[in-house]
Amino acid sequence: MATRKSSSKTASRASAGRKVLFMQKPTCTTCKKARRYLQRRGYQLYFRDLSKQRLSATELEKLIGKRDYTDFLNTRNELFRRKKMADKPPSKKEAIRLMAKEPNLIRRPVVVAGGRVVVGFDENGMARL
Repeated sequence: MATRKSSSKTASRASAGRKVLFMQKPTCTTCKKARRYLQRRGYQLYFRDLSKQRLSATELEKLIGKRDYTDFLNTRNELFRRKKMADKPPSKKEAIRLMAKEPNLIRRPVVVAGGRVVVGFDENGMARL
């Protein structure tokens, strides 16, 4: 279950109060940066700590949908480097299985709003939420 946190007072009209599911690892610096970015723009964030509330394979499948599943892989993760996934990416099914088992393999944050999904700190993607 996601938890709610209040948003910033300096909101743009387009995003003011817009609900966003923000899936993160609280200690992740990229997540902190993205969180500040969205809060300054007045988004109403609902948090999910991926280390405590892991995504199931079914949830990952739904999130990824028709997108390129490799965009969801965290290239900084030790498992990613150890298995040399940059050179030999796993199949979609195997990647989803690995991300469900090892949440640090998921690129963070994962931001969901209005049917859109943004992975990592992508200002352009977040501006379109």
